[in-house]
Amino acid sequence: MIILKIGGSILTNKDSVSEVDAASLKRIASEIKSSLDNSPKELIIVHGAGSFGHPPAKKYKIGEVFDKSEYPQKRIGFCETQNAVKKLNMLICEAFIEEGLPVVAIPASSFMTATNKRITQGNLDSFKRYLKKGFIPVIYGDVVLDDELEICVISGDQLIQYLAMNLNPDVVVLGTDVDGVYNKNPKTHDDAIFFDRFSSLDDLDTLEGTTNVDVTGGMVGKIKELLYLADLGIESKIINAEVEDNIFKVLENENVKGTVISRGN
Repeated sequence: MIILKIGGSILTNKDSVSEVDAASLKRIASEIKSSLDNSPKELIIVHGAGSFGHPPAKKYKIGEVFDKSEYPQKRIGFCETQNAVKKLNMLICEAFIEEGLPVVAIPASSFMTATNKRITQGNLDSFKRYLKKGFIPVIYGDVVLDDELEICVISGDQLIQYLAMNLNPDVVVLGTDVDGVYNKNPKTHDDAIFFDRFSSLDDLDTLEGTTNVDVTGGMVGKIKELLYLADLGIESKIINAEVEDNIFKVLENENVKGTVISRGN
């Protein structure tokens, strides 16, 4: 079983609201299809919210404490955010189906709940049943009900952690818009230092996010989630999904430049 997370920065144009990067989406769908044709495997796809979900979540401050008088407006913000990410998911699933991939959307908001922004409930029986019948479950960053905050955002990176903890995949892969983990944004700093392996929280204060509007923690958030998995013995790899054939190669267990997240040497 492989859990593949495709970042919203790859699938959408984060400089424009609700705009899909159609070329990247088609290429990634094709690479996934080629890998599945080449060798059978169970696959779960997680995708980010990108320019669809982050703006409304940020506008309505979803997940922040609020007065009861604000609840009507917060509900609208919840609905706008949920609707936005559903639109993105529909476009992604359409592109995958056109490539012959048997994807089925499973929104987090339909079966998960959280407590103080952490997933606390979510029955994954449907994932197991779809996988058993040869489908590819697709889940994505979403808004969910929260027992303490009423509502909150659940990132695709947190979904990866929850899925991996409960389904015990063989491989966890994150496709981002950079080659892996750097001590600072390599797109704006020529002296950024690349980590081929990351196993400690010690240097997190020096890391910067890679996106301009991200309510889910950027690269730091990804590393925190994956280091938790590393404590459970589940190794992950962050790669650049913008590089042609990287998705195909990593699904085929071929060598791809990236950062391995694990504990120990």
